[in-house]
Amino acid sequence: MTVTIFHNPQCGTSRNTLAMIRASGNEPVVIEYLKTPPTRERLRELAKAMGVSIHGMLREKGTPYAELGLNDPSLTDDQLIDAIQTHPILLQRPIVETPKGTRMCRPSEAVLDLLDNPVKSFTKEDGEVISR
Repeated sequence: MTVTIFHNPQCGTSRNTLAMIRASGNEPVVIEYLKTPPTRERLRELAKAMGVSIHGMLREKGTPYAELGLNDPSLTDDQLIDAIQTHPILLQRPIVETPKGTRMCRPSEAVLDLLDNPVKSFTKEDGEVISR
């Protein structure tokens, strides 16, 4: 099974998601999107696969979201994609793709539904235990 994760190693949720994928026996394709942002076309594909709008892919916390005025409902998808391309930190993470689907894995255990052999129990970095 091919698993791809759009990952930010500075994000605890992203690290936990990556660890759950690996604990489930998969070595994913890891795309550090801050270094290699998805193309415009790829952003559109991901949004469609997840069933969310481009705006729904934006992260507000710890980003220039407010200062860029990205809460303006008149902004087009192209304008929002421009903002993500300029400031990749705006992309909500982690996004995981598998043959079972594409999902924004917040909380991190949302990834388990996308895996063939999900780990039965996992302890997150903060000590929270996830059991299935």
